[in-house]
Amino acid sequence: MKKISVYTLALGAAIMMASCQKSLLNPKPQSDLDAGLVFDTPDRIASQNNGLYTMLKNGKFLGGKFQIANEVRGEDFSNELSNSVTLALSWRRNVGNETQEVKEIWAQGYLSINNANLFIDGMNAQGNKVVGDSLGKIYVGEAKFVRAISYFSLLQLYARPFWDGAGGKPGLILYLEGHKEKGNYAKARSTVAEIYTQILKDLDEAEAVLPKSTAGTVKAITHANYYSVVALKTRVYLYMGKYDKVITEAQKIVTGTTTFSSPGGHSLNTEIAKVFAPPYTTTESMFSLPFTGTTGDFPGTQTQLGYYFAPSSLPYAGNGEYSLISTGVISDSSWKTATDARRKFLFAVGSKYFLVKYPTPNPYTDWAPVIRYSEILLNYAEALVKQNNTVDPTALALLNAVRHRADPTVTFTAAGFATPTALVNAIWNEKHIELLGEGFRGMEVTRTQQNFVARGGVVQTLTTDTKYIWPISSDELVYNKLCVDNQ
Repeated sequence: MKKISVYTLALGAAIMMASCQKSLLNPKPQSDLDAGLVFDTPDRIASQNNGLYTMLKNGKFLGGKFQIANEVRGEDFSNELSNSVTLALSWRRNVGNETQEVKEIWAQGYLSINNANLFIDGMNAQGNKVVGDSLGKIYVGEAKFVRAISYFSLLQLYARPFWDGAGGKPGLILYLEGHKEKGNYAKARSTVAEIYTQILKDLDEAEAVLPKSTAGTVKAITHANYYSVVALKTRVYLYMGKYDKVITEAQKIVTGTTTFSSPGGHSLNTEIAKVFAPPYTTTESMFSLPFTGTTGDFPGTQTQLGYYFAPSSLPYAGNGEYSLISTGVISDSSWKTATDARRKFLFAVGSKYFLVKYPTPNPYTDWAPVIRYSEILLNYAEALVKQNNTVDPTALALLNAVRHRADPTVTFTAAGFATPTALVNAIWNEKHIELLGEGFRGMEVTRTQQNFVARGGVVQTLTTDTKYIWPISSDELVYNKLCVDNQ
């Protein structure tokens, strides 16, 4: 039997609510159905709710291409095929306004945002009366989570990090109203700090209304809930350098002293391999984007995680676009080849290694992990060290929990870290290993004020270089004369 998408009801709604033409600023509806009608029954509203995630999981955004772009900008992957369509320019750190991924990720990100805005508008105008106040608040809370994570994701590629001028640099174009017909929506960019303020406002409001779903269920993993919202807040505050806030949020969902769990049942899965294998519903998975073999319910051509990272050699059937560089994180001597289970995600083809976290062949239906509990533990650990400026014992325990799950032969001790900075570096390194191939590396480089290192004939990119962040999509610049490009 063909498996049906958990977002099946969304297909019609996604077309009605967020279709547009080339310019994101001049959206053109592709349905003649009156906009008000799609909020006139509970079933239609449920369909619209699912449509929020259908837009988010598009392969041109968080369904694949966003993560791939962030990984190949770093130091871990080598481009094998030199194909500009498969992010070779991102790998070379030489993208321009017309580069395909620059345009696609920007476009799909704003489609996701516009979809959320339209949904919120529709619920306020009519939907809340149809489904009732309680369910209406939950639906709107989910839309605010989707809008928040979309804005956060776009910030990491198209704007300077928060540390550069305390968020005072140009950020994104902030839209909080839906655009459902052709029009002039020209608007200047808000600052990075202003975008972060809106992200946190959305997340605070979502946290207040969303349910505390039980960990490990399909709904808890594929729809926003209290725990995934708080988890995302730890990430947002970490990227702003607000370590006290990271600690406050993490303590809502992290309890324990040596092993850790959330009140909702989140914990590290005993076997990390199972996090990336069917049915993908582990207690570690806090928010993932699901795919099935149903037509239209898997990433589009050349946007799939497995297509890029897995080799073409049997038993895998990726396209072998990117192998792992021998001098990257796989060369870390603390990451033990013989005992660390995460080494099993590396597959040798001759003298090269490929990442096989996403092993399912065409049509590449492995779920895309967006938030995992292991990240939250490491976010919390880093914040404790930075805030207290000490080799914090709880931070050590959190670090050990993540390492022990994969490799019980390694134990970090306070004696092994002469300074708090040394412990922070170990936490950064653990995150590098743990989240390899999940879309964090480029973001972590910019967050931590590091240069992009030279590798494979590509020169070093300094924090002050114009190539350190991406330019704005040419489509935006053409149609929105108030938008200024990155300099």
